[in-house]
Amino acid sequence: MELTSLTLSEAASLIRKGEISASELTSAHLERIQVIDPHINAFITVTPDHAIRQARQADEDLKRGETLAGNPLGAIHGIPLAIKDLYETKGIRTTAGSRFFADFTPQSNAWVVDKLDAAGAVLLGKLNMHEIALGVTNVNPHFGACRNPWKLDHVSGGSSGGSGAALASELCLGSLGSDTGGSIRIPASLCGVVGLKPTYGRVSLRGVFPLSWNLDHAGPIARRVLDVAVLLQVIAGYDALYPYSIEKAVDNYTAGIKRGIKGWRIALAADDFSLKRTDPWVYQAVTETALVFEALGANVEQVPFPDARQAAQANGLMTTSDAATFHSERIKEQPENFGQDVLQRLQAGAAFTSNEYSLARRTQSILRHQYERFFDDYDVLLTPTTPIPAPPIEGPDAIQQARLLTRFTAPFNLTGLPALSLPCGFNSQGLPAGLQIVSRAWGEAKVLQAAFAYERATEWHKRKAPIEEA
Repeated sequence: MELTSLTLSEAASLIRKGEISASELTSAHLERIQVIDPHINAFITVTPDHAIRQARQADEDLKRGETLAGNPLGAIHGIPLAIKDLYETKGIRTTAGSRFFADFTPQSNAWVVDKLDAAGAVLLGKLNMHEIALGVTNVNPHFGACRNPWKLDHVSGGSSGGSGAALASELCLGSLGSDTGGSIRIPASLCGVVGLKPTYGRVSLRGVFPLSWNLDHAGPIARRVLDVAVLLQVIAGYDALYPYSIEKAVDNYTAGIKRGIKGWRIALAADDFSLKRTDPWVYQAVTETALVFEALGANVEQVPFPDARQAAQANGLMTTSDAATFHSERIKEQPENFGQDVLQRLQAGAAFTSNEYSLARRTQSILRHQYERFFDDYDVLLTPTTPIPAPPIEGPDAIQQARLLTRFTAPFNLTGLPALSLPCGFNSQGLPAGLQIVSRAWGEAKVLQAAFAYERATEWHKRKAPIEEA
């Protein structure tokens, strides 16, 4: 048995049955990181001693049948995870991919890290990311580029590129990323894994480096849809100490995930915006998913992508403007410590006027209302996740790539709707394409149900990146 090839859910089941231990599983992943990560550069910090301690504790808890605090064992008990390096971790440096925070060691955990700890997860380390999360290539001038496991001279996507690459390389069983314009879904698409951006306010970002207070989302990434659902169940919930958290009942994300989609009304984005600047192969791969959904009993209708261009533009303006506000002193006092692409975007964000920002916020309100009405007629919307497969690292600059790669993802940060990416095909170079599934606010269970039905009916998730051949 290749322990690192297990899915999160498979590994959790074997641990509960006593067929493998958390310590064995953790050691297997640490050994693989040592061999494979020099080719990928997915990690900024590996925490072997911390992980081994947590794994041993998980094994002891398993023998007692409960945690030291007397709580029941969680669904991710003993599971080795790795998280994006903007989640604060007590006693472990948290860099945000930035020179400014290269030596920052938090004194407490982010809220979701405490949730993972309480559930018995094992932390393998902190993952590479685009500097301050402002970019989608993960070509980081301070910690090195994170490479795509399917083709090492191509980008992993960003800003949660380390998460996508680590999962595709089998260096961890699950991860947490953050998403302001597509930063969970883009690396999931380009690396051939599954990433979910939940509804705005569903998961607390207390203790997470902000990019935009109005657009940031925290969410799970894994190799299977069910594993993403399991992780979301652990981290979802109301945090009374976080001002953007919304008090809304949490669904059981795994209970109905296998029910199927018979009779569902599904919209497939098909218009000039969807086609323009989209690789024909990517568009064909996404269009062909309609045949799968129809075979599963759904009714699929081609529709225009509702005001996507307007939404993406407003999201880009707000992202850079909010980021420029958060980093204003650093921009003023030490601009040389930013990478060139990030500094250029921050300076552009600082130059927007209050009128422009106010109009973007008005667009946000209008489009939230418009999408709420849209989902009165449809259960889910299908789009490409990214219009192209992973571009070369030495290709167009990060700013050009940001405009292109966020084309289909950014609208759902602006509107705050739940959106998931999963694999839907591979091109002749062996690079994956992603299908994006979107639903109305608080519709994570529906998104996961549709994604699980598609995943179970196809074979794309079974392919493995050829990293061993590197």
